[in-house]
Amino acid sequence: MSKQNQKTRTIEEINQKIFKGDAQVLTAEEMKKLVESSGVEVAFKEVDVVTTGTFGAMCSSGAVLNLGHSDPPIKIQRAWINDVEVCHPCAAADLFVGATNSCEKRPFEYGGGHVIQELVAGNEVELRATAYGTDCYPRTAVKTTITKDDLNQFYLLNFRNGYQRYNCAVNCGDETIYTYMSKLLPRMRNATFSGAGEFSPLMNDPDYETIGFGTKIFLGGGQGYIIGEGTQHCPKNLNGTLMVKGDAKKMSPEFLQGAAFTRYGTSLYIGLGVPIPILNEGLVKKTAIRDTEIFTDVIDYSVMRRDRPKLRKVSYAELKSGAITVNDKRIRVSSLSSLKMAKKVSQTLKNWIDEGQFTLTAPIERLPLDTVFKPMRQTQEIPFVSNVMHFAVTCLENEEIRVIAERIVTKSVNHIVVTSSDSKLLGIVTSWDITRAMAEGKKVLADIETRRVITAKPDEPLESASKRMAQHNISALPVVDAERKVLGIVTSEDVSKLLGR
Repeated sequence: MSKQNQKTRTIEEINQKIFKGDAQVLTAEEMKKLVESSGVEVAFKEVDVVTTGTFGAMCSSGAVLNLGHSDPPIKIQRAWINDVEVCHPCAAADLFVGATNSCEKRPFEYGGGHVIQELVAGNEVELRATAYGTDCYPRTAVKTTITKDDLNQFYLLNFRNGYQRYNCAVNCGDETIYTYMSKLLPRMRNATFSGAGEFSPLMNDPDYETIGFGTKIFLGGGQGYIIGEGTQHCPKNLNGTLMVKGDAKKMSPEFLQGAAFTRYGTSLYIGLGVPIPILNEGLVKKTAIRDTEIFTDVIDYSVMRRDRPKLRKVSYAELKSGAITVNDKRIRVSSLSSLKMAKKVSQTLKNWIDEGQFTLTAPIERLPLDTVFKPMRQTQEIPFVSNVMHFAVTCLENEEIRVIAERIVTKSVNHIVVTSSDSKLLGIVTSWDITRAMAEGKKVLADIETRRVITAKPDEPLESASKRMAQHNISALPVVDAERKVLGIVTSEDVSKLLGR
C-alpha cells in the first residue's frame, strides 16, 4: 500500500523513522493548527507523533528512597528529612517521601515536595531516624546528611497524576477559605482552576487508545513510565488519572517544584508529557480537540460536603480567558497550573524525539474505561448543622429596640436575627446589645446591630460550625441558604448538648 493511501501505521514503523531521523513530530498546539488549516487527511499523512504536556500541583506524589544500611544497621521506625516526617513503609532502609508531608518547624511552608525538589537539584538534606532496636538491627538512632548520589534508588512514584481535567472552584460563603484550589474569596470574588485543557495528555487521547501500562512518558524533566491507572480514575466522567514512575536522579528541578498553598499545605508541581503516536485518522481528530470542546463544573467549595453544588458548566476556553460568569456575576479566574510550562514540556518532549533520544512504547494494556470512583464507606454518622439548628427569632430593621427587648424576654433567647421583608439576612443583635442600647438610651436598631454576620449552612458538619464560633468568639450562627435567606440558628449551647462540650 502506498503512503498516500495508508490509513494506519504502527508504533514500530514510527520508531524506525525516529531512529532514521525522519519522524514528523508536532506539539499538541501545532497539531491543532495544522488540522484546522489543512484537514484530517493531510495531518495524518504528515504527522507521526503529537506531544502533549501539563504542569500542575500533584498532591498524590512522592518518592521512594533506599538509604543503604548504616553501621551498625538500623531498622528505621520513624524518619525525618529536613524536619519533614517521612513514611517508613517497609524493610529497614526504605523511605517514602510524600509531597504533602509537612515540616514540623515550618508547617504549611515547607514539605515533602520541597525535599524531593532539593534532592533532585543535588542539594544536601539532613536525615534523622529512630528505631526500637533488634538483635540484627541494634542501632536506635541515626543522624546524617545525604544527596541523591548517596541513594541506591530514588524513584518518583505518583499514585495520581495527569488529571484529565479539574473542577473550577468558587466560594459562595461569607468568609475566605483556603483549599487545595488555593485561596477562595467570599461571595464569588474569584475563581480558580487547573489543568492544561487542550494540551493535556488524557484530553488528546480520551479513549486511551495509545496510553496504558508501559507507555513511556516525559516525567519531571526525565523519562518515566505509566504503571497503571491513577487512584480515583473515573473515565466515564472524563476524570481519568495516571499512576507513574521514573528515576528521579535523572530529573530536573525545573520540572519538579515544591509548592505551598496558604493555610492548606504543601504539594509538588510536576511536568508530565505523553507522546501520542498518530496510528490512524481517528487519533488525528482526537488530538485536534480545542478548549471550546472541553467542559468542567464550577463548584461551590464553601459547602463542606463531599458532593458540593455544581453552579454551571464552563469551557476551558472561558476559563483561560481570565473571567467567567456565574449567576449573572462576572468573576475573575486564575489558573493554578502553568500553561507556559505545559507547552515547554510538550516542546522538550518533541525535541527529544526529533533528536532520537526518546522512542515510543506500545502499552502492554490500555487504561480501563469502565472504572468508577466510589465514595468512602462510612459506618459512623457525624452530626450536621441541620441536626441541631432551630427556629430563629427575627426582627425587621424598622422595629423599635424596646419591642425587640420584649421579644428577647418572651421568647427566652439571646439572639435576634435581623432580616428583610423577604427573610434575607441583614444583621444580628444579642441580649447584651439590647441591654447596652437601653442603658445608653439608643432607640434605632441600626446603631447596635452587627451587619457583618458570620453564618452557617444547614448541610455543613457541626464540627466546622463549632470551630467558626470559637474562631470569632461568638455564640451563635444564623443558618442561611444560597440566597442568604434565614433558615434557622445554631448556638454554642446546641453544639455543647450534642458534642458534649
